[in-house]
Amino acid sequence: MKHADALMEKIKSRQVVVGVVGLGYVGLPLVREFCNSDVRVIGFDIDERKVRKLKAGQTYIEHLPGAFFKGLIQRKLFTPTTDMNLLAKPDVILIAVPTPLDKMREPDMSYIVSTTRDIAKRLRPGQVVVLESTTYPGTTREVCQPMLDATGLKLDQDYFLAFSPEREDPGRKDITTKQIPKVVGGVTPTSGKLAAATYALALDTVVPVATADVAEACKIVENVYRCVNIALVNELKVLFDRMGINVWDVIEAAKTKPFGFQAFYPGPGLGGHCIPIDPFYLSWKARAYNMTTRFIELAGEINTAMPEYVVSKVMQALNEHGKPLKGSKVLVLGLAYKKDVDDVRESPSVTLIELLQKQGASVDYHDPHIPVAKEMREHNITHMKSVPLTAANLRKYDCVLISTDHSKVDYALVCQHARLIVDTRNATGRLKHAAKKVYRA
Repeated sequence: MKHADALMEKIKSRQVVVGVVGLGYVGLPLVREFCNSDVRVIGFDIDERKVRKLKAGQTYIEHLPGAFFKGLIQRKLFTPTTDMNLLAKPDVILIAVPTPLDKMREPDMSYIVSTTRDIAKRLRPGQVVVLESTTYPGTTREVCQPMLDATGLKLDQDYFLAFSPEREDPGRKDITTKQIPKVVGGVTPTSGKLAAATYALALDTVVPVATADVAEACKIVENVYRCVNIALVNELKVLFDRMGINVWDVIEAAKTKPFGFQAFYPGPGLGGHCIPIDPFYLSWKARAYNMTTRFIELAGEINTAMPEYVVSKVMQALNEHGKPLKGSKVLVLGLAYKKDVDDVRESPSVTLIELLQKQGASVDYHDPHIPVAKEMREHNITHMKSVPLTAANLRKYDCVLISTDHSKVDYALVCQHARLIVDTRNATGRLKHAAKKVYRA
């Protein structure tokens, strides 16, 4: 246990060096919290543009200002790099890389595999590796451990391995990464203790669990819970619309009950890296145990059908005003997947734009947080730019589709000057004078 004891002493004395692989929505907040606790961090990313921007004090994630990280660099607390040879330097390496689905909607483990392979090439005695990327239960043991074991170093003797699920909520201001309880599970008890002690240096609450598998399953359960409940209200939205009932009014009434109900809200589809993707990791893994996760599959079916439903409502609204969708000019309000962020990962707005264009509509977007459309893995709309939201511009469009309810948008202005509005977020719900031109979707 000499390596474990020496590393624990290093952690307790705050002499430990932390490496963060993946400087995105998960990795950068970790960098911030460890550096704020005077722990030195080396940040790794394969994207040279990100590293250049950080060094120049520029941001590529709106709520994580570049000037702050430049200050950390100048104080020599933070070193961003693309040089994977430096992976031998950190005592603890946190892996925060993407885990998307491939075109067949099966787990794409390539980022985890390539990162673990890079670490294995430089793995030295006395290092802890912690996977944070959301994945199916068993990944840390079944995917990461064999590659690290192949180095000849022994788990629990020479190196240590754990899993700690990320719990980021981009753009949220009432609770920070530091305040969110951090679940940690080791592949071995010693690994778990070392990882938990490391996180305790920077975060308020660390929640140790029995194994890495429990920690992996914990994250999946959180996202399955949200996915299923959002699917439920999305299905009810369609039903209540046919019945002439406002689903938003129903939810507002239901949530007055002080027990037995938690409010979830419908929308144009699921976005973000977690809810549209993570449940299918468990669904895929369940097949190895001859099980079908019917709730997950049904929720996925309902949620992925929402953009098509919204487009049908746009068509219906235009028809009632004597306009076909083909040839109509549509302004999509909001490109981000949720309000008040610049995050476009899996955004239903992008799907809506593509579906509308496929039907022959001319489509623009406005998003106060995204002046130029960002590069995405499965979509290509980088040629698009946010149009100014002015009275004159609003009058140019046959329909305004509210896909993301950003707080910075003046919905009174929209209601005053737009010819027709399709609202998927109830953003105009309190503007009673707009009722005649607003269609819920």
